Amino acid sequence: MTTKTGLEFKVGDAVVYPAHGVGKVAAVETQEVAGMSLEVYVVTFDHEKMTLRVPTKKAKTAGLRSLAADDVVTKALTTLKGRARIKRTMWSRRAQEYEAKINSGDLISIAEVVRDLHRADSQPEQSYSERQLYESALDRMARDVEAANRLDKTAAVELLAKSLSAKKSLVPVAPEAEAEAEAA
Repeated sequence: MTTKTGLEFKVGDAVVYPAHGVGKVAAVETQEVAGMSLEVYVVTFDHEKMTLRVPTKKAKTAGLRSLAADDVVTKALTTLKGRARIKRTMWSRRAQEYEAKINSGDLISIAEVVRDLHRADSQPEQSYSERQLYESALDRMARDVEAANRLDKTAAVELLAKSLSAKKSLVPVAPEAEAEAEAA
């Protein structure tokens, strides 16, 4: 997808940065850093009112990517319909894993977090930290789906809710079964 100028993204492109979600390339600038000239993407995130500068040569390794393709969005929505897979480990360990998945920028991983932390009305209340992680993952996924499918925020959230309502019941995962599944 590299253009004739050698840049993967151009001004106006919607992109995803792993730790912050969907943003827009506002400019490509050349900046002077430590006496060296450095070309950077200027990425703005309206939802966080933030601007990020990513060196063009390090964009791939930093995780900057295009919006999710249709097949990835479809797979993520299918993931939401699956059974929750909860490891039998301490909450602090699971919370770290969920946070890592959210910050990976991978839509499928984020969908797994949303699926695992989603609670139906008939299920017990979530703890504060569970609810925070769930809402963070849901918001990140909704923004990605919204931008990829050219929907508004409400329609994206409704699409995710529809997939979650088709979700199967909770299946606890024994540590041995999880190890076998990851080895396969």
